[in-house]
Amino acid sequence: YLAWGSRRGGAGEAPVNLLGEEPAAGAPRSQPHIIFILADDQGFRDVGYHGSEIRTPTLDKLAAEGVKLENYYVQPMCTPSRSQLITGKYQIHTGLQHSIIRPTQPNCLPLDNVTLPQKLKEVGYSTHMVGKWHLGFYRRECMPMQRGFDSFFGSLLGSGDYYTHFKCDSPGICGYDLYENDNAAWDHDNGIYSTQMYTQKVQQILASHNPRKPIFLYIAYQAVHSPLQAPGRYFEHYRSINNINRRRYAAMLACLDEAINNVTLALRKYGYYENSIIIYSSDNGGQPMAGGSNWPLRGSKGTYWEGGIRAVGFVHSPLLKNKGSVCKELVHITDWFPTLITLAEGQIDEDIQLDGYDVWETISEGRRSPRVDILHNIDPIYTKAKNGSWAAGYGIWNTAIQSAIRVNHWKLLTGNPGYSDWVPPQAFSNAGPNRWHNERVSWSAGKTVWLFNITADPYERVDLSARHPEVVKQLLRRLSQFNKTAVPVRYPPKDPRSNPKLNGGVWGPWFKEDEKKKKSDKSKGANKQKKSKNKKKAN
Repeated sequence: YLAWGSRRGGAGEAPVNLLGEEPAAGAPRSQPHIIFILADDQGFRDVGYHGSEIRTPTLDKLAAEGVKLENYYVQPMCTPSRSQLITGKYQIHTGLQHSIIRPTQPNCLPLDNVTLPQKLKEVGYSTHMVGKWHLGFYRRECMPMQRGFDSFFGSLLGSGDYYTHFKCDSPGICGYDLYENDNAAWDHDNGIYSTQMYTQKVQQILASHNPRKPIFLYIAYQAVHSPLQAPGRYFEHYRSINNINRRRYAAMLACLDEAINNVTLALRKYGYYENSIIIYSSDNGGQPMAGGSNWPLRGSKGTYWEGGIRAVGFVHSPLLKNKGSVCKELVHITDWFPTLITLAEGQIDEDIQLDGYDVWETISEGRRSPRVDILHNIDPIYTKAKNGSWAAGYGIWNTAIQSAIRVNHWKLLTGNPGYSDWVPPQAFSNAGPNRWHNERVSWSAGKTVWLFNITADPYERVDLSARHPEVVKQLLRRLSQFNKTAVPVRYPPKDPRSNPKLNGGVWGPWFKEDEKKKKSDKSKGANKQKKSKNKKKAN
């Protein structure tokens, strides 16, 4: 390959090491290039090495040559997983513990949270984001460029059309959602499928950056989230799938797999690969009604059953010590924050109360995980379990509240955990979604507590809450302890000023700090005048 310096024609510039030899003494720093690839709504079964009928040769090869994470957890929805990745904190510590950030909500990841790209910039990294943000944008300060990224190309919302990049939140509330840095990217409105468009952008970033300087590349693909759209040629191998949603989903995943192959080829071509760490993760479980499969796990996206939170994940890197291995130790999406900052030779401030752990030695060398528990979440707003009570929680916990926690082998769920069927592959055999194939467990309507030994029963088929009340109490106490550290929930009502019609047809920041200041200044002035008038009257 041409060296970076010679391609640019830089006179006297040392050629770049593209072949992976050890750099000579006094050579540039050895901080690894970090490439974090986040897929959207990929089901646990939807990768070749988990037995899927969908072919994913790139993912299979990268995982086989790296370390497969087979006890790896994320959050059940988009915003929560992304917020925990970028801060290393549980939702209860950022105020985002309920649902997702809606397009019309004046809400975003709180500005007092230090982010992963900010910490990496401190130690000399170039930081670039391509893809889906979904951490709020109502103020300019909430946007990716203000949260630590040197460049941003992608969407702000949770979903949208893959070709037009247009999104309707409700009838009449529609707008364009493709950004380059802080501005709408109208120039890129060329009808290119987003998976391919984002990959082209990644290739451009890698081609123009100096591989001797460390780069953090966060690639958050829109695929395979609904709407189910894919270029025609990717349907070729999946004509035999009768279920239209599953067929479209398969085509989308095939395109995503090819895109990741193109990213890895670019890493090799431009001289990054030998000093790179590639992390692949889904943001949550699959949605069966939209073609995703989590079999043999229970439940789906949006639930605290294993099908909603146990994810496809692996690490691929020439820097791994135990290549070609499987990690069955407990790893959570919050762990990437301290792990990557430590690998980058960065500093983690003592006053940052992290919920993540440095798990590099666990992944690379097969050591025991420092993590023994995971707070899956406590959502004090979601109290739909009508029969939940303090009595059912032994006076320790109100079981109407939706919560879930894992401690060692045990997992406890309270409240209404969400859609709880097992959806086997046969469910996708018909033209439409077929619920007859689904397996269900009938329980008394009053049930609001479940206990499982996840190590022995990863499919959550045997509820042990009645058999082990002492374990239930122990985990309820742990929930209660976590809850004492929770910050108030941020889930404001929609703001009519968010309508893209008021912003040139584009989804974007609508909250103006200046207006707020002017209003407050006016009100302060008015108050002063009133006070002076009152003083005169008193005199």
